[in-house]
Amino acid sequence: MGDGMAGMHHHGGMGALEPFSASAALTWSPDWPFLVGCLVALALYGTGVVRLWRRGDRWPIGRVVAWLAGVGSIVAVTCSGLNDYGMVLFSAHMMQHMVLSMLSPILLLLGAPITLALRALRPAGKGRGRGPRELLVALLHSRFVKVVSHAAFTIPLFIASLYGLYFTPLFDFLMQYRIGHIAMMLHFLAAGMLFFWPIMGVDPGPNRPGFVMRILELFMGMPFHAFFGVAVMMATGQLVTTFNTAAAPAGTSLIDDQKMAGGITWAFGEIPTAVVLIALTLQWAKSEERQARRQDRAADRDGDAELNAYNAYLASLEQRGRRIADAG
Repeated sequence: MGDGMAGMHHHGGMGALEPFSASAALTWSPDWPFLVGCLVALALYGTGVVRLWRRGDRWPIGRVVAWLAGVGSIVAVTCSGLNDYGMVLFSAHMMQHMVLSMLSPILLLLGAPITLALRALRPAGKGRGRGPRELLVALLHSRFVKVVSHAAFTIPLFIASLYGLYFTPLFDFLMQYRIGHIAMMLHFLAAGMLFFWPIMGVDPGPNRPGFVMRILELFMGMPFHAFFGVAVMMATGQLVTTFNTAAAPAGTSLIDDQKMAGGITWAFGEIPTAVVLIALTLQWAKSEERQARRQDRAADRDGDAELNAYNAYLASLEQRGRRIADAG
């Protein structure tokens, strides 16, 4: 299927897709904008890591693995048979939505791309004006980023990406156009990145809530997510008109497929929650350990100071003793 066809809304009686199966979903079917974007993301990240290593700086291999897995997860759902099925089956589309909004962002954020960029980009020389690094720092400190990465913005955005899309005509409108479909996929990824950025807290950002607040932010979004999944499972009529019997694989019951889409949404909420909680617990333990080390070091320094003071006191006594002896 050429990209033109895949991008077209109705496969005009093509009914060519066989019933959905894992092997059919895993066939290679590149969607070029996503493939190119992912390759660029890998190249930029790789360049940054190589630059640090050449300089003799450490960059944790775990972060590289997380970034590769994150980009890989995007390729897996956009450049595969799943993307073709996502045009004709609600359940397949929902799998794409869930991965792009809840799995890829977590993996990408664990790769700490902002930290990498800040370390790898060289500061602009004097009198050169602002280079990429200065622009990135300015962006991170901008009011715009403060607002869009704040929980009061990210949680409603994350929720609206579900309710606002599928319970209004918006989804059907976007699915008619290739650019609409691409924009929707990018929105899922962006909304997920913004939602999990303050929560994962690997990268610097304007909003750095403490660990308890982060866990609360995570749990504030999840009930809405679960409720949406249940609402889709319970719906008796079709929520969206994009998916029709003509385009779907032969023998598809659209209502059963919609129920499955709801089930996928509902079940998927548990995965990122577990991943994030594990990551947060590890970060928390590490930061406690760091704090303990800092306190130990401070205590050592205080101990040294006391010892030095005591030695100085002894020396002064000794000098006084000598003075008295000399005077005698």
